[in-house]
Amino acid sequence: MKKVITTLAFVFVCISSFAQQFSDNFDSYTSGSYLGPQSPFWTTRSGVEGGDADALVSSTNTYSSSNSIYLHDQTNNGTAQLIRLNVGQVFEEGVFTFETALNVSAGQSAIISLMGNNTNYNSLYTFHCQFTDGQATSVSGGTNENLPVFSYPQGTWFRFKVEANLTLHLWKVYVNENLVGFWTNPVNKIACIDFMSAYTSTVNYEFYIDNVHFIHQNYSLSNLNAIVSLVKMDNDLLGQQVSTEVNVLNAGEVPITSFDLNLFYQNQIIPMSFSGLNIQSLETFSFEVPGVSLAPGDQVYTVKITNVNGVLDDILDDNILSGVAGPIVPAPGKMVVGEEITGTWCQWCVRGIVFMNQFEEKYDPYWCGIVIHSEDPMNYSEYMTGMNGYHLGGFPRALIDRWHDVDPSGMSPDFFERVQVPPVATIVNGATWDAATRVLNVSVTSNFVLPAYGNYKVACVLTEDEVTGSGPGWSQRNAYAGGNYGVMGGYETLSDPVPASTMVYDHVARVIAPSFTGMPNSFPNNVQAGDSYTTSLTFTLPAEWDETKINIIGMILDPTGKIDNAGRSTIAEAVANGYVGSTVDMPAIDLTHVMTVYPNPASTSATVNLEIAQLSNVSMRFVDFAGKVLSEKDFGSVQGHYDIQMNTSNYKAGVYFVELTVDGCTTAKKLIIE
Repeated sequence: MKKVITTLAFVFVCISSFAQQFSDNFDSYTSGSYLGPQSPFWTTRSGVEGGDADALVSSTNTYSSSNSIYLHDQTNNGTAQLIRLNVGQVFEEGVFTFETALNVSAGQSAIISLMGNNTNYNSLYTFHCQFTDGQATSVSGGTNENLPVFSYPQGTWFRFKVEANLTLHLWKVYVNENLVGFWTNPVNKIACIDFMSAYTSTVNYEFYIDNVHFIHQNYSLSNLNAIVSLVKMDNDLLGQQVSTEVNVLNAGEVPITSFDLNLFYQNQIIPMSFSGLNIQSLETFSFEVPGVSLAPGDQVYTVKITNVNGVLDDILDDNILSGVAGPIVPAPGKMVVGEEITGTWCQWCVRGIVFMNQFEEKYDPYWCGIVIHSEDPMNYSEYMTGMNGYHLGGFPRALIDRWHDVDPSGMSPDFFERVQVPPVATIVNGATWDAATRVLNVSVTSNFVLPAYGNYKVACVLTEDEVTGSGPGWSQRNAYAGGNYGVMGGYETLSDPVPASTMVYDHVARVIAPSFTGMPNSFPNNVQAGDSYTTSLTFTLPAEWDETKINIIGMILDPTGKIDNAGRSTIAEAVANGYVGSTVDMPAIDLTHVMTVYPNPASTSATVNLEIAQLSNVSMRFVDFAGKVLSEKDFGSVQGHYDIQMNTSNYKAGVYFVELTVDGCTTAKKLIIE
């Protein structure tokens, strides 16, 4: 049982019938001991205090006076430290303000989350902010947009504050009292505050907190009050035409029927007028101001509303909102690759579908998406094996140029960083296509614009868009059905699962050649700017693949295995570019004629027919729909015709896959057992 300590070090009181507040500077606790057993207000996510998941009181690095709390992941046996401050109740109205002093060690990370439920960590988080290498990114479980991205000082103390008007759904974030983020949050429940040092193989966590404080106060509406609650002119790519999203919130008691607006950007003033409206109390009116071409440098934009219902409204200070748009300048010839793992069985993976499509629509030609399916009819085991080498933390998850793994909703920071990095070479894909034989010859030409030293490699990926199917495994699980987890690109209006007849899958990885790690000796060890090298490949496409929906993605990998650059084209575009004679040849890859499976469906037995045209390393696996390996055989280095008999009488009726790997390239055939 916890010992309740009465001291001025922390206070948790109602200061009136209209406010409740809490403060803790940790100075009354024993340094070197765990926090949980010493405080009636602090616990851990699991509720187990005084162990690996708890955090230590420390006197080593403090913001004020004698103690702070130290969280890290260095010596905790792979266990994440997560301490939790319960706020006493679930607040859903009023103004909740949370503030703490924070010191994130240089090059390290920290996580702070405001949660709407203190009994289930996996429930919807209200606000989740991760601090890494001087930049903080934040998301809410109720929006499909990244929230504030802002800078903070590394290795020194700073004040971090979140001010949430839960009644109006308006949230603000401050660093050292400077406003760094302002948005409308569809999720407005606060039950606890979590401070976490996760444990991963790619991110290190080490930080201190001190002087934690929160206060909750009631909030009353005025009579007539319009608030500019959101202006979203992204720090996007230079020259893009952007539509500025604006939200006007009725924070008064009477309906808003009209208002005027001006958007100021550079030397432009864009006026708009709205009439005949009926914005009820606490409702938000969303609209877009016609596109503005983003100009170089950091430019201030301002939105101001006037003449609300033909008069001045009650509070003028919130009728104006400003921000800074700093367009990002892509490096010439740069294409960033996002590789995402997913599965139709994964209820959260619709988030990946939404964000991969958004990036494709918004950032072409600087973005290329590849979606690797696991344990479903589009399963690609070899590619998944390569992705698993990055120890990705669950589904959906994405690698951006194979630098960092992120949730697909958080790809923007890495994309913006990588798109500015000059590539060593630009990529041009050429091709010939024979519709009768379905043979696709591809040339990947690397035109070096910078010197390159070491073992750079070429890889080539084929993806297919608009993939559909019927039967088991083609329906998409959907956690967002019913809207309980907020808006997610329209999936909140669909069922769980989404029927196969409704689903269309894009960016589906079909083949990566010659392997996930690319082809060794693609180039000399010393390449000079101006040099060009071409790698050629030959594919034979299965009849069920639609060649008009195939994308050819040539990639160049740096000596560490990260993606330096890519080039994407359709087959028609590559044919128009022209096939280039090869300086380096990859093995021909026949994706259709090397294996047939019959009868299909099967009952008691099936035959797998292999035709290996040239001496190759061959292996085969038989897996169930969940990806469990039921049998496997390594043939070694072989060539010729093989008939392999399979006894299927002992297997339950369902969908299975026969996977064949030839010289590192894998293809799979579906086998239905009745």
